[in-house]
Amino acid sequence: MDIKLLALVFGSVFLAELGDKTQLATFLFASNKDASPLVVFLGASLALIAASALAVLAGGLVSRFVDPKLLSYGAGALFIAVGVWTILRA
Repeated sequence: MDIKLLALVFGSVFLAELGDKTQLATFLFASNKDASPLVVFLGASLALIAASALAVLAGGLVSRFVDPKLLSYGAGALFIAVGVWTILRA
């Protein structure tokens, strides 16, 4: 197992998820006094696992046809475009 890659992916996804709409939705579900924190945790965890599995499968498939460096540039450009769009709408 590549521990360095594992730590990099964990850190990147963990930081990306902090304070995003997924975490806020989970926070709201957990704040409901009738909701079981364990059930909310399991539901949110399973959803993140499923979304991550789709991303890994799609990334593996796309990387067969597109150079990973080009994918990195495309993802970076998309993040910048979303940031600019968000700033302009604020």
